[in-house]
Amino acid sequence: MIRENEALLNRLNIATDLAVLFLSVFFSYGIRFYIFNAASETHLLLSAYMLFVLALVPFYYLVLSTFDLINVFTSRSFSEEIVKLIQANTVMAGIITAILFALKWNLLSRWVMVQYFFISTLLLIGKHWLIDRLRRTGYHKKTLIILGSGDSAKDYLETIRAQKGYVYDYLGYISGKAQLDGDYLGGYDRLFEVLNERKPNELICALDISEASYLEQIMSDCERTGTKISIIPFCYRYIPSCPSIDQIDRIPLINIRKIPLDNYANAFLKRAMDFLGSLFLMIFLSPVLLATAIGVKISSPGPVIFKQERVGLNKELFMMYKFRSMVVNDQSNTAWSTNEDPRKTKFGAFIRKFSIDELPQLYNVLKGDMSLVGPRPELPYFVKSFQNSVPLYMVKHQVKPGITGLAQVKGYRGDTSIPKRVEWDIHYIENWSLLLDIKILFQTVFKGLRNEEVLPAGEKKEK
Repeated sequence: MIRENEALLNRLNIATDLAVLFLSVFFSYGIRFYIFNAASETHLLLSAYMLFVLALVPFYYLVLSTFDLINVFTSRSFSEEIVKLIQANTVMAGIITAILFALKWNLLSRWVMVQYFFISTLLLIGKHWLIDRLRRTGYHKKTLIILGSGDSAKDYLETIRAQKGYVYDYLGYISGKAQLDGDYLGGYDRLFEVLNERKPNELICALDISEASYLEQIMSDCERTGTKISIIPFCYRYIPSCPSIDQIDRIPLINIRKIPLDNYANAFLKRAMDFLGSLFLMIFLSPVLLATAIGVKISSPGPVIFKQERVGLNKELFMMYKFRSMVVNDQSNTAWSTNEDPRKTKFGAFIRKFSIDELPQLYNVLKGDMSLVGPRPELPYFVKSFQNSVPLYMVKHQVKPGITGLAQVKGYRGDTSIPKRVEWDIHYIENWSLLLDIKILFQTVFKGLRNEEVLPAGEKKEK
């Protein structure tokens, strides 16, 4: 129910944001042509402006998603929200300008578009301020009691306290031991009495596996008092965010990991987008590819293209291509690249900073070794190392690796946390959709291209 309510409120949030944009057009048009202009001047009808904004709705959705402005339940402050709103609207202004320039369409009034930018920014800030006020006053507030005091209960309590978007009134907990933050309401034998007295909206059952024998009594007490109960499974750490449940007669079976790309139709759609997208990008970026190849050749001795064996789908090895960004060395298959790696050339550091060195991987995508979006592939040497030291690391090899991915747009690229990167990779694998791929590609343009690479003080010569 939490997921359903969150999804509904997020849809309402994006719908009202888009409604604000159309309202901004109406106000901008009225100010320009009915307040500051003679009525006799010829101009496009309001409907033309409305149709133009309607055509921009997919771009608005992607921009708002990129800046994480769709989710109502957010932990950031309102001041941070304002900054993101201004950034998102500025990006949209750039997109609108680019579209008008590309189409050479000068029929739209520039003053209307300028006013539209400021009015829409102010109205969006006002709308999000209203949501922030409603959230803080607790318009969806609920009272809850936690059942249990072990690791599951502690994890749940820490999680809801970290989520500023969820407004709740924690009444306390019931457990065999008093070892959890909050009011201790007694043991399991007092559950029926406590539910009648406190009347919580929801009971969160977070029992440890050793306390499973209490479940029958707990379910009975909840049914007799009409209390809604949500159960955190004992094995919750191993269950994905969107589990798939099969059923044999009356026995439910939870599939620990459902991969949407195992579906033939989904796999075909993704492959079609990869093939057409990589082909288009190779043609469109051909001047950049040529200029980079020349720069690599001039900057240091050695081949232009750096070839390296990586681990791909189903742990199969493939040859991945990059523009060479380092001097030729014998550590390329075992040494981890860092921000201040002395092996990097000055030109190499530059192309790595803007991820230009990754562009030859478009050929890998065209061949079918990689995808435009997916977990980044790693060297066999590091895969063997991470296999035993990083939980769930090998799950990423159940889909094709990508040039960019969810972990990368979330900031986990290069010399960053491997466990966090795996966490986002698995989230992507379990929640894949074509729209998610498009969103990640869009976010890559604004957030994932620039790296934190450091220009080396001097180039290391090959010995």
